[in-house]
Amino acid sequence: MDISIILAAGEGTRMKSDTPKTLHKVCGKEMIKYVIEAADKSGIEKNVVILGHGKEKIKESIDDYGVFTVEQPIGEGLPYGTGFAVMSAKGHINDDDTVLILCGDGPLITKETLEGFVKFHKDKGYEASVLTAILDNPKGYGRIVRKEDMTISGIVEEKDATEQIKAIKEINTGIFCFNGSMLKMALENIDTNNSQNEYYLTDTIKVLNNEQYKIGGYILEDESEIKAVNDRVQLSEVNKIMQMRINKRHMLSGVTFIDSEHTYIEDSVKIGNDTVIYPGVILEGGSTIGNHCIIGPNSRIINSIIKDYVNIESSKVIESYVDDNTTVGPFAYLRPGTKLGKNVKIGDFVEVKKSIIGDNSKSSHLSYIGDAEVGKNVNIGCGVVFVNYDGKNKHKTIVGDGAFIGSNSNLVAPVNINDGGYVACGSTITKNVETGDLAIARSRQVNKKGLGKNRF
Repeated sequence: MDISIILAAGEGTRMKSDTPKTLHKVCGKEMIKYVIEAADKSGIEKNVVILGHGKEKIKESIDDYGVFTVEQPIGEGLPYGTGFAVMSAKGHINDDDTVLILCGDGPLITKETLEGFVKFHKDKGYEASVLTAILDNPKGYGRIVRKEDMTISGIVEEKDATEQIKAIKEINTGIFCFNGSMLKMALENIDTNNSQNEYYLTDTIKVLNNEQYKIGGYILEDESEIKAVNDRVQLSEVNKIMQMRINKRHMLSGVTFIDSEHTYIEDSVKIGNDTVIYPGVILEGGSTIGNHCIIGPNSRIINSIIKDYVNIESSKVIESYVDDNTTVGPFAYLRPGTKLGKNVKIGDFVEVKKSIIGDNSKSSHLSYIGDAEVGKNVNIGCGVVFVNYDGKNKHKTIVGDGAFIGSNSNLVAPVNINDGGYVACGSTITKNVETGDLAIARSRQVNKKGLGKNRF
């Protein structure tokens, strides 16, 4: 069986956070989830996550990922180290398993790299293999020392390296592949005789070399994949790389970006063909954008469904549904529970909350529509307020098909404006308006002759 052991027990003190390090998000998704998904997609049959600090939060986060979890012992006097973490999972390792060791804080690793690495390990018949990379500036990394036959003779940490070894540009990425029996044997023979008094996983390579086993080295093509996160600066750098990957994926699938470097799209978002995304757009959560849409500058869409040929201009949309050929904005706000039909117009500075608006209806500017059902072919004038709150409870307003709500009117819920009802501008409506009726609810104008003269 092919299994992975994912190291996620570290405290992550440099993050300076109450959130466990591997739960910090990269493009809207926790880092450890990227690692689990890459392993799954590469053909790994069993994933084992090593937990330590923040174990309950991590467990809860990955509960639906079908992984096994192992708790690394934590306490004063324990040796710790990557080798110690892997020892915690020995009960999950069979002798004939192929074991892939991954880092939970390295979300950029891809399934293609893992597939190639495991295949290399098996095809070459190595007892252990190391994923390596060649860096122009390898400072801070353990160097890979190879034999004449190009197998690995050792991994030398920089603090222990001679000047000759420091000149080597091939480095250890921290990702390994072992035959199960060899990994267990090597773990039994490493010690804590080092400056940190820890069990180092890299020492297993030394153990296997001493036993004359051959160690393979698989060179990574894209060095960005090994970038791990230890602080907020590195988190920002990883986010930027992931963002460009996501945007590139959408571009290759037929989406146009006016400026991809200034567009933020989370990994779970789906976008249809021929949609155009302008700078400053933020697409989050499980949002789905249809075909032939235009998402204008500085729009933010969260967990919403946007159908085809929709134009959203500089607006915010949260947990809403927008049907075909509808326009939203600029500066509109669709709050949770909003459902817009086809050919609807929601204009500038219109706010809609927990409301259904039927096909071909429009509210062109400066209105609030809350807790409402609005039918088809309805016109809602400028400055209309659906007064849904009495100070204690929310109430519903229903507006029938073909109704007309004049500018600067208040509809005080609960109230019905039936089909074809007409509300005169400036009215405050507190009673139902029957089908086809005209409602006028405002004081009669009175002009006082001459009293406006010389007022100031």
